[in-house]
Amino acid sequence: MANRVSKAVQAAVAGAMVAMGAVSGTVAQADTVSGDAFVSTQRTVVGERYVPTIWVDPDGCEHWVMDDGFEGYMTPHVTRQGIPVCNRGNVCGVMNSDQFFATDSHHIAASGREGLAQFFRSASASAFIISGHTDSRASDDYNLRLSYNRAAAVARVAQSVGARIVDVRGYGERMPIASNKTRDGMARNRRVEITCIR
Repeated sequence: MANRVSKAVQAAVAGAMVAMGAVSGTVAQADTVSGDAFVSTQRTVVGERYVPTIWVDPDGCEHWVMDDGFEGYMTPHVTRQGIPVCNRGNVCGVMNSDQFFATDSHHIAASGREGLAQFFRSASASAFIISGHTDSRASDDYNLRLSYNRAAAVARVAQSVGARIVDVRGYGERMPIASNKTRDGMARNRRVEITCIR
């Protein structure tokens, strides 16, 4: 029995193919007999017109969008490593994690909380995105969780002084700014970035 391709999957495949330039002026169409996806030169999906586009959210991240006016589909645009494709925002603060967190911890000391609260009170931004990063010493899953928890701890401090947080992200070791082969590089990679949205 042939696999059936859902309308949303067809749309996603079509959008990806068109956006990547894999098929010039065409989109995928479902074969109504076998259920297999194939490329049509008529820019239609089972007789309906789909217009692929990219939507950029307020923090600069891209999303694939497919809409025929009746039914729509949207998915984040990510790299092969699963990292969202975002236009670099205005990073207005970088916290060295070693100064705010103990090893393997996401709890901020009281002195660190006061300094962060002062930063968020004085920053001239309408909202913030908080992104956590680690070095590569532990497993990928552990680093993703730790980086997210650290970013969430910073976000809680921001919210406690009335700052608006639109997103909290944990990238783990996936976005290093220095080599993880040196002690100094690893220390630079252990950070929480604060992006200001103005």
